[in-house]
Formats: sequence, C-alpha cells, structure tokens
Amino acid sequence: MQGTSSLFITDSLDELNPKKDTTILWMQEAHSMGGQIFQCEMSDLIFKDKKISANFFEIKDPIDNPQISAKVDAIKALKDFDYVFMRKDPPVDENFINALHLLSQAESEGANIINRPSALQKFNEKIFALRFSHWMPDTSVICKEEDFKLFKKKYPTIILKPLDGMGGESIYKFDESSKDHLDIFKSLTNNYQIMVMVQNFLPEIYDGDYRILIIHGKPFPIALARIPQGGSFKGNLAAGGIGEARELTDAQARVSIEIGKLLSDEGIVFAGIDMIGNHLTEINITSPTGAREILSQTGQNPIQTLLQSI
Repeated sequence: MQGTSSLFITDSLDELNPKKDTTILWMQEAHSMGGQIFQCEMSDLIFKDKKISANFFEIKDPIDNPQISAKVDAIKALKDFDYVFMRKDPPVDENFINALHLLSQAESEGANIINRPSALQKFNEKIFALRFSHWMPDTSVICKEEDFKLFKKKYPTIILKPLDGMGGESIYKFDESSKDHLDIFKSLTNNYQIMVMVQNFLPEIYDGDYRILIIHGKPFPIALARIPQGGSFKGNLAAGGIGEARELTDAQARVSIEIGKLLSDEGIVFAGIDMIGNHLTEINITSPTGAREILSQTGQNPIQTLLQSI
C-alpha cells in the first residue's frame, strides 16, 4: 500500500466506533502500510464531466484520530484513486442501489472497487445463502400467512427474519403459535406483500453464532463466535452478544472453502459467512465486521492479510 490512495465509502464517521469498527481498522492498516486515507459518504458521489467522481475528505491520522477528517477542496474521479472500498452498512435501500449503479459506471471507467459493485447488486445477503441450501437449516422464503402456519407446524420453535435486516434487527423466535405471532408476521411482510425468511431454530446458537471471514476466497483461520447473553437468542454483537475468537472447525472450513470459490469468482474479495453449529445462515458481502475482535483477542489480523493480498 506504500504511496497508494484509498477512498472509503462509509456511513458518517461519527457513527463508527473506533474500538470495534472493522472499517476503521482497515483505514489504520492501510495508513500503516504507507497509504493515504480518504473518506466520503454515498451522497458525496457525483457524475460530472463524463466521469464518476466524489467530494471527499482526508483522514490524516487514522491511528489516533480516525474520526477527524479535513474536506479536500476538489472533486476527484474514482478511477484516480488506487482503491475504492465500499464499506457502507445496510440497509440495501434505494440510495444504496443507486450508489452501486454509479460505482459500476466508475468501474467501467477504470476504478478499482472492492467489493465489486455488480456483485453487491446481484446478491441479497440472506437469499445468496440459498445457493448453498444443503448447508442451511430448513429454510423457506415466504410472504403468505398460510405458508407461515404450515412451516410453524413442522417445528416447535422457528426463527422469522426480514431479508434486508442487519445486526439482529427484527428477528423473532416463536415457540408456539399465537395471534401475536401472526400479527408480527403480517407486519413484517407489510400485509403479506414482502418476502421474509423462516428457519427452524438451532439451539447450537447458545454456543455461538460464528462469523467466518473470507478473504480472496479463503477462510481466515480464526472465527468470531458471537455468544448470546442474558437469555437472548441473538448472538449479534449489535444485539448484545459477546464475541469470542476461536479456530475454525473442520466442518466450518469445508463450508467456507466451498462458498469462497463462488465469492472469488464473483469479485467479492472480503466477505463474512455466518454459521450456527454446522449450518450456514447468511453470507455477508456489504460491510462484514468481526476483524477488530479477532485481532484484539489473538493478535492475528484479518485486515492485514487482506491488504497484503491486494
């Protein structure tokens, strides 16, 4: 990264937690390797003078002051940065999709964008996992009440979640059938119009919801087991889970290698798959996290591995 310029497209800097955020670790590692660090938000992208450019900021000291930036009094074509890292968190809404369209245009102009915009457009993170349904728990994608009732009859406990959520938001665990649960289903599907995902509940969640980082198609050897706390069934760190770094099991490695090949073929350089027990639950390609916790607990640095590989 010596002498390179990197543009990070992120949420507002003041929304990022320097102690936990993988994107800030990414900036710090790129800076430590001799690179210049720049940042913008999706709203800073612009098509002008026949090219995709950005109004952007420079982070001069990402090590000690990662949330302090200075506005650069110029716009710059994305193709003129050495790297553009798309690190905006979901939801993947209309603004996100429009930004990806602009980034795809920038890529056609010669910009080096990670992860590939066309892949981010192509794959919904939860539906993407269906390509590997042989590794998943029993899963249905539905929006009709009758299908929900039929699925619930199959299992004593099920999980209901939206297709565009993150961080454990709007995920429900149903242990029995009730009118309240039907009302939640109706609300989450916007009166039976929007698809949602239902799965049989995996009690292995209480041993950890594993985040496995995939770098250039290969799994990092240390995963982050996110362990639910206080009676919750959610392991997500954003939902109160505690992260514990653990070596990959043989089964996790097999699943990761199989999925990693497709990720690599699609231009997804950095991803995170989620596993409970030996079951795949999700493939995260927008802005996977967990690297900071792995580094702090083990001294092994997934982002350093990533940057060295590119």
